[in-house]
Amino acid sequence: MYAVIRTGASQEKVEQGQRVRIDLRPEEVGAEISLTPVLIVDGDTILASPADLAGASVTAQVIGEEKGPKINAMTYKAKANQRRRWGHRQRYSTVEITAISPKA
Repeated sequence: MYAVIRTGASQEKVEQGQRVRIDLRPEEVGAEISLTPVLIVDGDTILASPADLAGASVTAQVIGEEKGPKINAMTYKAKANQRRRWGHRQRYSTVEITAISPKA
């Protein structure tokens, strides 16, 4: 059984027991969170419509927080002596999927 969940601006395919990196969440380490399923596949059964997913849930436990790769960039305008360097490092929450439930 696996599910596709929506987290922030992205979607992830997850299975029970899998650790996945999602957009940063405000919950503390060890907290149980509920994620929104978009699709659940259980053998030959596929739940994809909003009516099918009305009672479905995916629960996960927050394991920790980590940082993504460093992104360095630079803006430059020729002949104007205008240069600017900037960087960004996205923060993520690491969660472990504890249960995928087709019906609540």
